Amino acid sequence: MLTDTHTHLYSEAFQEDREAMMKRAFEQGVERFFIPAIDSGYTEAMYALEQDYPNHIFLMMGLHPTSVKENYEEELTHVEAEFKKRNFYAVGEIGIDLYWDKTTLGIQKKAFKRQIQLAKKYKLPIVIHCRDAFDEIFEVLETEKDDQLFGIFHCFTGTFEQAQRAISFCMKLGIGGVVTFKNGKIDQFLNQIDLKHIVLETDAPYLSPVPHRGKRNESSYLALVCKKVAEVYGVSEAEIANVTTANSKAVFGI
Repeated sequence: MLTDTHTHLYSEAFQEDREAMMKRAFEQGVERFFIPAIDSGYTEAMYALEQDYPNHIFLMMGLHPTSVKENYEEELTHVEAEFKKRNFYAVGEIGIDLYWDKTTLGIQKKAFKRQIQLAKKYKLPIVIHCRDAFDEIFEVLETEKDDQLFGIFHCFTGTFEQAQRAISFCMKLGIGGVVTFKNGKIDQFLNQIDLKHIVLETDAPYLSPVPHRGKRNESSYLALVCKKVAEVYGVSEAEIANVTTANSKAVFGI
């Protein structure tokens, strides 16, 4: 059994063939799908997806850093209100993204910190989005480091040193399609990291693994990520599937 720890299955990219796409994922042994939030505009679509696949879909709630705009307080109020209504499996995806907009760094940090504190309140993991922002992310994590801080560093693309630092904050590394890229670099040091720190993800519909790079990603392609990770570690795909699913259970509690 494979677990996709990060997949946006409610995305408009799957509007035309969501049922067929889910069938392909099941056929590849992907049984568990953890769904990150972006902002309030997607909440209803997430709930509808959960209703369609109640035994397979596990929802997170949070405000994505690229959605941290002037109205971020309003968006965070929405996130907090949803937590009062029902259970989620993580606060995510949250973090800092300086690729698109550096001018919002101040409020991105505030939103990130506030959502880490929300996760601690509910004793939940955080799922971190980091783009061009390792130093800034680590700076915030340093201020929040304690025995309640844990989660996943989603779509990890950093160096070996950054991987070790992420792990020091009780984060698993989310490994996806980038591990299959020729210039992805993480395949060069990944086997120096104990498998207990690794989970698998697609980030569908983004970041398709080779040979689908540049096209729409989907959760069935997690099997390709698993295959590559097995090659990097020199173990069977079954072992990677078993260990990474066990790791996802340790993080999400299910």
